[in-house]
Amino acid sequence: MTEPARLLDANHSIRRTMQACALLVVSMLGLAYAAVPLYSLFCKMTGFGGTPIIATKAPDTVGTRVFSVQFDSNVANGLPWRFSPEQPRMDVRAGETMTVIYKITNLSDRETAGMATYNVQPEIIASYFNKLECFCFNEMVLKPRETVEVPVVFFIDPAAAQDRDIERIAMTSLSYTFFPAKRSEKSVVQAKDAVAGSDSKL
Repeated sequence: MTEPARLLDANHSIRRTMQACALLVVSMLGLAYAAVPLYSLFCKMTGFGGTPIIATKAPDTVGTRVFSVQFDSNVANGLPWRFSPEQPRMDVRAGETMTVIYKITNLSDRETAGMATYNVQPEIIASYFNKLECFCFNEMVLKPRETVEVPVVFFIDPAAAQDRDIERIAMTSLSYTFFPAKRSEKSVVQAKDAVAGSDSKL
C-alpha cells in the first residue's frame, strides 16, 4: 500500500472512531433524559420506593381490615405557600374509596408556581396504596394570596388484608412536599384547568 493510501485509510479509521464516540455520547444523553420519566413510571406501576400506584378504577369489594392513614404536608424552602390537609388522619377499610381535601394558600404578593412529590411509608404497603385522583406532578400556579382546595382520591387494595408481611402494620403515612417550579404558559393553563376541574367535583 502506498503512503497516500495508508494516510487515507488512517483518516477514514479516525473519522469512524469519532463518529462512534459521538453516537455513544448522544445515546447516553438520551438515556439520561429518559431515565427520570421511565423511573417515575416504574414507581407508579409497582409502588417501588414508597410511590403509590396510579389506579384507573375503584375495587369491587371492601374488606374488613382497617388501616389508619396519616396525611403529611410539607413546603420546601423558596416557595411561600401554606399547605395542609383538611384532617390529619382517617381510618380506611381495605378497598374503600376515600377522599381527603388539601388547602393550598399563596402567602406572597406575587404569582408563584409549585409542584408536589409524594411518598407512602412504610414502603412495604406502597404497592397496595392506589390513587384515583391527585394533584401531584402537575405544576400548580397560584395568584397572589390565592387559596385553592384540591382532592386526593385513594384506596388501599383489598389484597393487602391477605399479605402476611404487612399484617402487623396498622398505620401508614401519605406524605406530600411542594417544591418551587418554573413558570411556563402551558403549565399555567394546565394548572388552572386542574384547579377548576377539582372545584367542580367538590
